[in-house]
Amino acid sequence: MAATNCSPSLDILVRGPEGFSLWNGPPFSNGQPSIKVETVACSNAKFSDDGTRLMVTKSGSVVSIYDCGTTKEIRSFEVPNILAAGLSPRGTYLQTFQKAFTPQEKNVVLWSIETGDPVYQQFQKNMTKTTWPSIRFSSDESVACRMATNEIQFFNGGDFSKGITNRLRVPGVAAVELSKEPGSHVSVYVPESKGVPASVQIYPCAKDLQSQPLARRSFFRSSSVQMSWNSGSTGLLILVQSDVDKTNQSYYGESKLNYLTTDGSHEGLVPLRKEGPVHDVQWSCTGSEFAVVYGVMPAKATVFDKKCNPLLELGTGPYNTIRWNPKGRFLCLAGFGNLPGDMAFWDYTEKKQLATTKAEWSVTSEWSPDGRYFMTATTAPRLQIDNGIKIFLYNGSLYFKKMFEKLYQVEWKPVSPDRFGEIAELIKSVDSLKVIETKPQGQGSKSSQASTKTTSSNPPAQKAAGAYRPPHAKQAALAQAELFGESQAEGLSKSALRNKKEK
Repeated sequence: MAATNCSPSLDILVRGPEGFSLWNGPPFSNGQPSIKVETVACSNAKFSDDGTRLMVTKSGSVVSIYDCGTTKEIRSFEVPNILAAGLSPRGTYLQTFQKAFTPQEKNVVLWSIETGDPVYQQFQKNMTKTTWPSIRFSSDESVACRMATNEIQFFNGGDFSKGITNRLRVPGVAAVELSKEPGSHVSVYVPESKGVPASVQIYPCAKDLQSQPLARRSFFRSSSVQMSWNSGSTGLLILVQSDVDKTNQSYYGESKLNYLTTDGSHEGLVPLRKEGPVHDVQWSCTGSEFAVVYGVMPAKATVFDKKCNPLLELGTGPYNTIRWNPKGRFLCLAGFGNLPGDMAFWDYTEKKQLATTKAEWSVTSEWSPDGRYFMTATTAPRLQIDNGIKIFLYNGSLYFKKMFEKLYQVEWKPVSPDRFGEIAELIKSVDSLKVIETKPQGQGSKSSQASTKTTSSNPPAQKAAGAYRPPHAKQAALAQAELFGESQAEGLSKSALRNKKEK
């Protein structure tokens, strides 16, 4: 308990139509959170990766930076025609992207938050999810890089006045991912072109070691890739997606999970034991294991070691989401988005399932930094009704629930898990907490007291929405929902039925 008492507090950012507020996180006194920061008008809010600073976008193209320790505003930037903004991992820099009217305008600007002055500026014609942020940082900000035409440009993260320190030439490069802890390697994706297969290559960041890639994987039929580094920067997972499945086994394309190591010990596919798409994959905090949800519904979930050997089978079910506890002990396996919201909580150390429950219509989900609580939220514009927050204990018990007329964003304030005590001691302090009494199937957004019979009988529309959609299709549906304010669940069901009919 001593370790728990000296641990930092948990905070939750909540943003609605009026702006954002900051709550004191659990455990709650009298079962309700207290307000740490009253509502501040804004259109967006985002923490730095280490949780020391908060970026808030306000009206009039103003970006304000808050110190999370004092909750005071420390700097404000007025950036006309701003389209995107982001903080560096430690909150040292603010990066902005503005609409440019001529190529002479340097519309990507990196600002020093301490001085308020620009330290680097560059013109970029347009920005996509793949290319934003333009400048990538390692977790300690010592290494920074930027993707340019046919090359990767590297910078000294502590001193941008030195300009570009070295260049790595990669013809046709379309995406780049810098390893975070440490920033020792960079992965690059080159799409398929003129009969030459697409490839992902790994290079060291050190200038004198960049003559040849350390590892390489080639493949055909790739519309996009998602690259994920482990902690320690020794392994890279590559989810390759194509819009068309030439085997005609899926309406929604196909996906393959590849794995590369920086020492060259493994270059190939992850041996998945069920046919079908890869729904989700996540590394553990140690970087020694990763969990994958895959296959046609009901999907299968497996934990692999860093040599791609299966360590633990998590069973099958209506799942498309995996969330690994920051302490590495617990896992939540869930079916969110267009699935009914089933959740299974696992103790990875003991290799056993703790509980199953539900969180219908969840849009976002994440463990608290200390690993004791799991929060789900239903937010707009994905869904326009039943917006709200649910917080579960590590064992699946529903601890807190609050509904909103309209909710846009909910996030834990980031804190390093190392600042908390051992997870075994931490969970002892929550075992005695008062939890909301619910039946296993009765935690729907309408009422937590609904009968098992009512919640287990899904309406026809929900069944239609259960058809699988791969990540690229989900992103397109979400973008449409954001533009037109429609329910994604409704859009997916119509699309699934239409595709099935055409097929």
